[in-house]
Amino acid sequence: MKAFRRLTGRVAVLDRTDVDTDQIVAKQALMRVDRTGFGRFLFYDWRFDADGNPRPEFELNDPAFAGAKILLAGRNFGCGSSREHAPWALQDYGFEAVIAPSFGDIFRSNCVNIGLVPIELDAAEVKRLMELVDLDQGSDMTVDLEAKTITDPTGRTIPFAFDDFQRHCLLNGLDDIGRALEHEDEIAAYEAAHPGPVVTTAI
Repeated sequence: MKAFRRLTGRVAVLDRTDVDTDQIVAKQALMRVDRTGFGRFLFYDWRFDADGNPRPEFELNDPAFAGAKILLAGRNFGCGSSREHAPWALQDYGFEAVIAPSFGDIFRSNCVNIGLVPIELDAAEVKRLMELVDLDQGSDMTVDLEAKTITDPTGRTIPFAFDDFQRHCLLNGLDDIGRALEHEDEIAAYEAAHPGPVVTTAI
């Protein structure tokens, strides 16, 4: 998993509340057997019409948001079913951080497990950030996980809280396997002290 420390990038705004995981990733993507290629299914039914043409009225189809790395979203983002495909789709599309007033609990954990950074801010602060985004030319922001700050388009710095353990994992690029390997010496010592049963083969 790629470590996340500091990111400066284009911001996209999705000012909708209670966006669930079924809306984040289309059902037609769930039959895929690997973790790649989900980006094209992100918000599929909102992004495209029945003929597969981009809907110009959908937020992420706005040219000002092209190449966005940071998503500003409404409260309770990622609620609903626990499908892991939702953060996979966001990350594959290009997002590296999502900022919202609140997240679905399982969705938040799934984000951390793949290196996608979910940041909670007060709803009024998120609204203010959304209003600062230039909808004609686009805007950049900086997310600094080491300092636990966001720098908005005006240069203002906003602190945010983040779980210490999850922050450690993201800063060091540790997924479930990586966290286990942090204790490799202890695991090896335990196994050496607790040998398994001797297996004999009857002749």
